[in-house]
Amino acid sequence: MNPWRSLKGLRREIWILCACTLINRAGTMVLPFLVLYLTRHLGYSLTQAGLALSVYGVGSLVSGPVSGLLCDRLGSLRVMKGSLLLSGLLLFPFPWVRGYGALLVLVLVWAMVTEAFRPANLASLSDFALPDQRRAAFALNRLSINLGWSVGPAFGGLIAAVSFPALFMVNGVMTLLSGGVLAFSLRADRPFAEEEAWQKDKPKDGVPAWRNGRYILVLLGLLPSFLVFCQFMSTLPLFLVRDLGLPEASFGFIISINTAVILALEVPLNGAMVHWKHGPALSLGALLVGAGFGALAFATGFWSAAAAVVVWTFGEMVLLPSSAACVADLSPQHRRGEYMGLYQAAFSLALITGPWVGTRILEVWGAHALWGTALLVGLVSSVALLVVNPRVRR
Repeated sequence: MNPWRSLKGLRREIWILCACTLINRAGTMVLPFLVLYLTRHLGYSLTQAGLALSVYGVGSLVSGPVSGLLCDRLGSLRVMKGSLLLSGLLLFPFPWVRGYGALLVLVLVWAMVTEAFRPANLASLSDFALPDQRRAAFALNRLSINLGWSVGPAFGGLIAAVSFPALFMVNGVMTLLSGGVLAFSLRADRPFAEEEAWQKDKPKDGVPAWRNGRYILVLLGLLPSFLVFCQFMSTLPLFLVRDLGLPEASFGFIISINTAVILALEVPLNGAMVHWKHGPALSLGALLVGAGFGALAFATGFWSAAAAVVVWTFGEMVLLPSSAACVADLSPQHRRGEYMGLYQAAFSLALITGPWVGTRILEVWGAHALWGTALLVGLVSSVALLVVNPRVRR
């Protein structure tokens, strides 16, 4: 049997959206090297560089809800095209901006414009996929993201070794190229007729996201697992180097294992789970994320840490496509951007607070306390999502 059969029947528009995402992510080079650019090239302190990343996180947090509202008023495709065009153009003046205050303002604006793409992308994928195809569509989109991430930072490192300003130029060109492909390939949002029929008995405007009690409970249930998941980019590398005594390059190999598992298994896994209800799927994903990070408490070297990473990678592969599909199913068609924007804001909030909380626990109480807390928080998220059990009428 073909493990990729779940992709059969996806609309042409979904493949175009994923191709644009792949081009965009393959050109994502500035953000992974922003700290190095600010410290090594411009001479700012590590604290100042960290503040710039925090400013980017704030821009991402604000951008989600705003982008969602714009999607519902202007259309998600227009928001994506505008985001790619403006974010690509904003990268070109970066090498000529040297003042720290001006850089923070530029980073904030760039973050808000760049991160506006994410809710619009999720909303557009939701519109072009039937409800039973959404897990596969979101899994394919994540495949594009991970393929791009496996290429972009690697080439970015080679370019940065020669010229940091060239990094901004290449990233800008790739972003504009992605926007150009999208602009010439897709002209209008056209959801399935079946989707419109499924929504026809609902009020045209639907229930606002902040008044949808079940949706808010789902977000609150997801937030703890998002906080745990965000440890992979903050406390995990510190743990590998400081506590296990591994070389710095070990984190790169760990991420390569994570990416390889996702590329090989995420689409077939979500295809096999296509008929799962949202509650059990979300609960399983949160449980595996918590268990994977919790297992790091028993890691003694590279391979035991890698085994724990494989566990939470399976949780990631289940949780993230399932949560996006759940939000899409819970959202009224004419408020889908609003729902996706709030969902993206929840993840951005975890991205801002999770690393700080994790590093604080690691610094004060140590690694065992950190990974034990991660396991406990993952279990709380898993139980909460199972209790909420966000059933959606098909």
